[in-house]
Amino acid sequence: MALQAIAISLFLGSCSGLPTSGPTGAQVAEQAGSAEAPSFGFVDVDSAIVALQAARGQESLRGRFGDYRGAPGLLIGPGDVISVSLWEAPPGALFGGSSADRTGGTNRTAKIPDQVVGRDGAITVPFAGRIQVVGRTPMDVQRTIVDQLAGKAVDPQALVSVTKSLGNTVSVSGEVTAGARVPLSPSGERVMDVIATAGGVRAPVHESYVRITRGNGAATVPLATILSNPVENIFVRPGDIITVVRDPQSFTVIGATGRNQTIQFDAQGISFAEAIAKSGGFLDYRSDPQSVFLLRFEPEAVAAKVLPPGHALVRRGALTPIAYRFDLMNAANLFLAQRFPVRNKDIIYVANAPLAELQKVLSIIQSATSPVVTGVTVGAAVR
Repeated sequence: MALQAIAISLFLGSCSGLPTSGPTGAQVAEQAGSAEAPSFGFVDVDSAIVALQAARGQESLRGRFGDYRGAPGLLIGPGDVISVSLWEAPPGALFGGSSADRTGGTNRTAKIPDQVVGRDGAITVPFAGRIQVVGRTPMDVQRTIVDQLAGKAVDPQALVSVTKSLGNTVSVSGEVTAGARVPLSPSGERVMDVIATAGGVRAPVHESYVRITRGNGAATVPLATILSNPVENIFVRPGDIITVVRDPQSFTVIGATGRNQTIQFDAQGISFAEAIAKSGGFLDYRSDPQSVFLLRFEPEAVAAKVLPPGHALVRRGALTPIAYRFDLMNAANLFLAQRFPVRNKDIIYVANAPLAELQKVLSIIQSATSPVVTGVTVGAAVR
């Protein structure tokens, strides 16, 4: 009884001096602060919180660009190389060359050397002058040339083709086998088409992210999302920049678990329950299943929903530190843990049970008193 009294006295008086893996659940709640002066947000996880987290949508290519159209029509742009061929019916003599037609007559033809579209957006066609071509299709340009030659040539015809186009391309770079400027065809290419043309990605799918920059807008989505959701595989547009980024996702586990370390995601997405399992589970002699925390910085839109209205830490455009607490002694919360998604750079902390500190004190007392007890026992035996 005397040793027990000593143990309790030591436990109450000097627990703060004992080595520990971190604060208890009660200490975390206390350190979160008050509503008037909070240090970080403190949220007990329930079904509403899990539903909110599960419903958080990832960035969407289709949603970001509002792109529900099919393949775009290809338009002539500055720097494109244009080829023009002209014909007129006999007895026209505007063009010097000739070719036999199907009726035995002779058509006059002319092949104009390839021209690079200049800064003024025009090309030169003999007897038709400067023809504006930028922003137009080859068919539009053909009609304009024919109109300009009317009255000068006999039944003129024109054929306009783009032999090389710099404007109708997409740039692909980053974690691809061969970064390139990929030309687009009239049939249209989707995101995965141009990535395949660049040789495909070099990193594992679950570590690869696709970023599309279009004009002043940009969006980044996991490659796995594009592969699993066909509507995200949108048609690319001339001038798009596609960058494939390798970004290994990870979470960190500390506290009373089998493994205290940073763990890499081995798939796209992982639940809180799966993360606990990957960390080796709880230590029976130390852990407090009622105080299992996930620590995360949340954006304003999420923090405003999980914290009380007007919370002092929720600020426009700022990230809010929040500690989500799981009580896994409640079996129903195990189902919630299976639905709660873990995100990149999350920290999972498993608190020590309150009695774990008492156990340490008892171990210290046992180590200190064991030689004395042994000596008394031996002395009594000798006597």
